[in-house]
Amino acid sequence: MLQDHAKLMQAFAVSGEIIGRKKLQKMIYIAKKVTFPFQEKFQFHFYGPYSEELTLRIEELCNMGFLNEVKEKKGGYYQYRYTLTDEGREFLSLNEVHMPFLHDCMTDMNDQNARFLELVSTVLYFDNLSKEEVTEKVFTLKSKQRYTEEEIDQAYQYIEALKEKAKPH
Repeated sequence: MLQDHAKLMQAFAVSGEIIGRKKLQKMIYIAKKVTFPFQEKFQFHFYGPYSEELTLRIEELCNMGFLNEVKEKKGGYYQYRYTLTDEGREFLSLNEVHMPFLHDCMTDMNDQNARFLELVSTVLYFDNLSKEEVTEKVFTLKSKQRYTEEEIDQAYQYIEALKEKAKPH
């Protein structure tokens, strides 16, 4: 029953700490798109792919005491920090999750900024389109972010690098 929760907890276990709800959403979406078996459904939202299901699971994990959420005031907004609790680690040790290459991918994504992950997740969301069409979508849907063609190229390279990390060698 809690298998999907355990998968999310594994993502936190290998990441250490994830700062920001937007970043968390993008990391799980990207991991799902590069082959990890996350089940949450995503739709395109204001900041790119978003999952209400993921938001609810995170809330449940916090309520169960498996995940620690710290809300910090940052200038004019709040930022959230997520870490696995000792209870969460104990639960994970009893409910093994087999995602052997998740650590490298989550650590790498956690080192990126949320703006870049928003671009990467947007590119992945439209992966059924040509690169030219994706570029047009990014310029239209994400005009406020002012992404450049160079950044879009970097996003494509990053996706390929993550896919390499996600597969057995």
